[in-house]
Amino acid sequence: MATEAAEIDRSLLVDDFLQRRRYQLELADSAAADHTLVCLPTGLGKTTVSLLVTAERLHEVGGKALFLAPTKPLVQQHAEFYRDALSIPDDEIVVFTGDVRPDDRAAVWEDARIVIATPQVVENDLVGNRISLSDVSHCTFDECHRATGDYAYVYIAERYHADAANPLVTGMSASPGGDTEEIETVCENLGLRNVEVMTEDDADVDEYTHDTDVSWERVTLPDEVLSIRDALNEVITDRLEKLKRLGVTNTTNPDLSQRDLNEMRGKLKQMMDNDQSDGYKGMSTHAEVMKLRRAVELVETQSVESVRRYFERQREAARSSGASKASQRMVADPKVREAMRKAESFDGLHPKFSKARILLAETLGINEGERAILFTESRDTAEALVEFLSASFDVRKFVGQGDKEGSDGMSQKQQQETLDAFKDGAFEVLVSTSVAEEGLDVPEVDLVCFYEPVPTAIRSIQRKGRTGRQAEGKVVVLMADDTRDEAFFWISRRREKKMASQLSDLKEATDDIEESVGDDGQAGLDAFAGGSGTESDGSDAEVGDGSGGGDETADADGGDGEDADAGLTDFAEEARAGGDETDDEGTEGEASDGDLVDDGVVATAGVDEGVEVVVDQRELDSSIAKDLSTRDGLVTRLETLAVGDYVLSDRVAVERKSAADFVDSMLDSDRSMFEQVGELSRAYARPVMVVEGTNLYGQRDIDPNAIRGALASLAVDFDVSVLRTEGEEDTTELLATIAKREQETRDREVSVHGEKTTKTRAEQQEYVVSSIADIGPVTARTLLEHFGTVEAVMTAPEDDLLEVDGVGPVTAERIREVVGSEYE
Repeated sequence: MATEAAEIDRSLLVDDFLQRRRYQLELADSAAADHTLVCLPTGLGKTTVSLLVTAERLHEVGGKALFLAPTKPLVQQHAEFYRDALSIPDDEIVVFTGDVRPDDRAAVWEDARIVIATPQVVENDLVGNRISLSDVSHCTFDECHRATGDYAYVYIAERYHADAANPLVTGMSASPGGDTEEIETVCENLGLRNVEVMTEDDADVDEYTHDTDVSWERVTLPDEVLSIRDALNEVITDRLEKLKRLGVTNTTNPDLSQRDLNEMRGKLKQMMDNDQSDGYKGMSTHAEVMKLRRAVELVETQSVESVRRYFERQREAARSSGASKASQRMVADPKVREAMRKAESFDGLHPKFSKARILLAETLGINEGERAILFTESRDTAEALVEFLSASFDVRKFVGQGDKEGSDGMSQKQQQETLDAFKDGAFEVLVSTSVAEEGLDVPEVDLVCFYEPVPTAIRSIQRKGRTGRQAEGKVVVLMADDTRDEAFFWISRRREKKMASQLSDLKEATDDIEESVGDDGQAGLDAFAGGSGTESDGSDAEVGDGSGGGDETADADGGDGEDADAGLTDFAEEARAGGDETDDEGTEGEASDGDLVDDGVVATAGVDEGVEVVVDQRELDSSIAKDLSTRDGLVTRLETLAVGDYVLSDRVAVERKSAADFVDSMLDSDRSMFEQVGELSRAYARPVMVVEGTNLYGQRDIDPNAIRGALASLAVDFDVSVLRTEGEEDTTELLATIAKREQETRDREVSVHGEKTTKTRAEQQEYVVSSIADIGPVTARTLLEHFGTVEAVMTAPEDDLLEVDGVGPVTAERIREVVGSEYE
């Protein structure tokens, strides 16, 4: 930690916008020197630290900065803060989310100096070879504690260290992990070598923190609610008896822990792997237990309304085609039906609703507070609370996007409008799901109410960070007696104490952690730079010189102009001339994405040499596309493929199915495997079916001879090569091998349209129309049915196109643009 005030160049900052905080300067100074994890309590301006490093890097090194945040509202918020705080033109600070078309993102990326994005979009664009990280001189990972497992941060960090000419990474979090090992994992995954921790006990930080009073309010569930729970628990006990007879559990207690359930699932999976039919039956019963436990959790900790909606969704799922046996058995059970009837007839009020109303009345009425937030785990509960509380208060909901579990979400625009109105005092109570927990710059409030205890320390800390920023705040947690709430209460209390202790311990142990991740991290960075298919020449040296970059995590705290008054100001006197990086590095950092220089870049935008693998967008759920994109000599491209999952040449396309998917598709009446393969074989001369997994003959109690018959039909009737692989890693190797043989040994080109011309006239017509603006085969058929001919589709005005089912304004505009624009 620097002991003197930081001397970072601030020439890109707007004068007098930020207020000077010494600890932020010191953190920024450290983060500008090496790949750094910055731990700072919620509400103390992690975004500002990130912004200072970005300003320094852009001025001294050049290139562009990438700022990654986990949600769209966070991305929008950080973009507004950066535009307000920096003298860079607004159109050079761009937002990169799934709302922007992929082709447009590629163009926007080229011209941007700062890109603020969701990680999933950047991951997709890297796999699809649409963008290059070669000239990104600073990368920020907001809420970096997410950088574990398969989360997109891990892949992006690997690609960034491998591809960037002069990388610098900053990871930021108020709560980086539950223990030292978790923190080291985050550091290793992001390539962080320096750890900077500040707690509320630090002198420089203390003056900006305030006490938060946390209290627990107990409520007692009425007998009618308990009877719903008891009926469901009887069914759980019955199902656990069946699992006990299989030898995977010793308990029939419906209150068993999640750990017990996980252990059961592991034992059942072992049985399945050994081709034991009881394993599949047991797994179905286990799935039923999980669904029932969710219903019990809702009735105990949420509301009767939320469990009523849950039951309705389960009924609909059980009636749908391809419904699981677990869903069908559950809704047919007499005890479950009894619980459903009780939930539908219950007209009382859940005691948590009453308690929430009392707390709000005390805070906003008696104590003359201005704003309050009520957090809940369930979107159904959020909507029910808004309806209930609106009779007494001015209330609005704040939930995630999309349609989740049968409940309408909010668009990004609606989310932003709601937050802006809350900040401006247009309403007094915000009822939010977890979308507002992490980093989002929700204004300071007088009360944060947890509708239920949060067993995860990270989330609890994030929520409580919404109050106590500028003045003393209050946090209340509602807890139902003799329910899972009590278990979560003790788990949450234990974990929060552990987290607070660990942050203090982390501060003391930073040297040891730095030594650990420094040694291992350097080897990891060398692997990033050289082991992912990059040339060692140029990349390793850049990473190892100690001036490399980092990603900034922008926390919403301190993230906009309003909160900026509590940030930094007047840096003009502290500006320094020059930096640690050389002019040569700065020049290289300013190379455009399209410049092909020998800097170890892998599969970057503009690269058109090497073996190409075209990947269907829907395959991004697996790790295969990401693994292929990091291979030396391989270039991946994303498309919405009409047939197949991977195209390896003009004659080879691959349909990939797991063993379970293979069997399921044999039984799928809507779109059978044979229909898919028929289309594949008509388009490509050498169609391939990859069946992935080692337990093909143990799926869904299907006669093995039926599966063998399907394999024989594929090979004999459809002339399809059926290849078996053990898992995703094996599939990746196979795809890479075939692509290299086709393109290097056979000298064949890649074509997403194949080489065969044996389609029927209707198929050819559908093919021509489906190729327009990538609209796909389904919409192509709909257009042809509506207009009658390909010519009529091509000449139809935009208004007529909009009359076709499935064609919206964006699709209609793209069709007219492709058909009517001059060829360049």
